Amino acid sequence: MRNGVDGTGTHHRAPRRPLARLRGWGGVAAMAVACGLTASLTLLPLAHDGAGRADPPRVSGPGGGVGTGMPVRADTCENPEASLTPSGADGPSIAAIKERGKLVVGVDQSSYRWGYRNPSTRALEGFDIDLARAIAKDILGSDEKIVFRAIPTNQRIAALESGKVDLVVRTMTINCKRIQQVAFSTAYFQAGQQVLAPKESPITGYDSSLSGKRVCTAEGSTAYEALEHDSFGALYKDEGDGTKDDKDRLTVPNQLDCLARLQMGEVDAVVTDNALAAGQAAQDPAVELKGRPFTTEYYGVAAKLGNDDLVRRVNQVLVQYRQGAWTAAYVKWLKADLPGIFGPPAPKYK
Repeated sequence: MRNGVDGTGTHHRAPRRPLARLRGWGGVAAMAVACGLTASLTLLPLAHDGAGRADPPRVSGPGGGVGTGMPVRADTCENPEASLTPSGADGPSIAAIKERGKLVVGVDQSSYRWGYRNPSTRALEGFDIDLARAIAKDILGSDEKIVFRAIPTNQRIAALESGKVDLVVRTMTINCKRIQQVAFSTAYFQAGQQVLAPKESPITGYDSSLSGKRVCTAEGSTAYEALEHDSFGALYKDEGDGTKDDKDRLTVPNQLDCLARLQMGEVDAVVTDNALAAGQAAQDPAVELKGRPFTTEYYGVAAKLGNDDLVRRVNQVLVQYRQGAWTAAYVKWLKADLPGIFGPPAPKYK
């Protein structure tokens, strides 16, 4: 086998719609539930954490950006995506990985086109998976010397802090809160939060049309934080969020769980990264993106705070990755569902 996975809410609930609503993508809801069950059986037992608006440009990064990088102040959060300067030098983190002989990476296994299990081959594939392999090849000389650990959205930071993984490559947004918890590489993709809902829904986007609607988000996600800031009257919190009594109905551990709940009529809409939602809309012709993205967000590779040599090495990999491999991965995995992107974000350094 090429690789294994060695790891491993309810307000005013409306009546469920009949399961006949399950259509599109050849039974996608059943597949989503299956993925969730697989994840629950294969994940390592990680700790269960409780956990601005502007229209972004439609391209991932200014000028399709390879560039040399832009220096920024290191002592502010005006540019949270600014990272350490690249270096190919070994340090204690790299030495530990080489001694082990494997790079351990936290990934998703249920986000179509980003990190998902191919139903035919059972192999993990996607844009994030390709990037993780490139990092392993640079450090260890082979993209086979990698262990993928599937981790839920709300356990990404815990997995790094506990040492369960060396890196997280899982559509993880860089922001001011998170840079106090983990160390990020330079940005490798630009996205934005958007609303996903059935095509026939009266919901028009991230606006007052959400009032009274049941909205699903992943725990610990920037989508949940956005709704905390301004929910427009939406119902988005479970009773007991972040506790043992959390029902995981409106706030869920994995983002794909939201799609399953949407298809089963248990929620009215999903708020998530448009990069992820575009893939879900491609999987199920009954749903679509509503309105416009209402945030600008950058994905980064995350490492444990203090592992500076590893962060610098990842940034060195990204310097080369931006030269051609990034575009090849975009064309292969994302272009059909997320067109109009001309290149990766230009790197910013402290």
